[in-house]
Amino acid sequence: MRLSVVIPTLNESECIGQVIDDLRSDLDGKGFDYEIVIVDGRSTDNTREIAREKGAVVVEEPRKGYGRAYKTGFENVRGEVIATLDGDCTYPTESIVPLMKMLDDEDLEFITTDRFGHMEPGAMSDMHKIGNLALSFTTRLLFGRHIRDSQSGMWVFRREALAKINVQADGMPFSEEIKIEAFRKLRSREVMIAYRRRVGEVKLSSWKDGWFNFKFLWEKRFLSPRDKSLRP
Repeated sequence: MRLSVVIPTLNESECIGQVIDDLRSDLDGKGFDYEIVIVDGRSTDNTREIAREKGAVVVEEPRKGYGRAYKTGFENVRGEVIATLDGDCTYPTESIVPLMKMLDDEDLEFITTDRFGHMEPGAMSDMHKIGNLALSFTTRLLFGRHIRDSQSGMWVFRREALAKINVQADGMPFSEEIKIEAFRKLRSREVMIAYRRRVGEVKLSSWKDGWFNFKFLWEKRFLSPRDKSLRP
């Protein structure tokens, strides 16, 4: 089995080296091959150089968008299993191997994570936390699946599962859309993880991105003709 860890980056020089070091420490000697794929959106610092020095595969994606970065990353991986996380030291790299084991033991196709159960003090602003809870509630209301943290960016899933879902968003709504699709079409589960304080500049705009995500949910539920199976 081969694992591909996909990390989207934009000016993450303060922590990307630590993330890669932590991944290697947690994944080396576990009995499987792995690759670390950095999808960089035109960083103006030395994110790409640090990642390459640490042995990661760096894919440059000039097109904007969180979802666009992931789509490009998924197109450039070789692993049968894909894990995702951010390059800012917030997500626990040590959880990847246990989540991979759960994927096999429970015959799952997709695992997403819930940051709210074990969140480090200061890891998320009050405004960001309220926005996340509101979006998660709206996701549950509109799509009829119990997803506690619709915005979490750490997932572990089988690569073949991508062929069974239809994720259209190129921006921040990609995160909620992939969970909606997975929980309607795949054998999926949500698992609590630790969530830590970010290292480096916060790039998320709580009001702008929150409104965009909220609008996307309503449009996907009521206006999109793409996939009738998503109607509750």
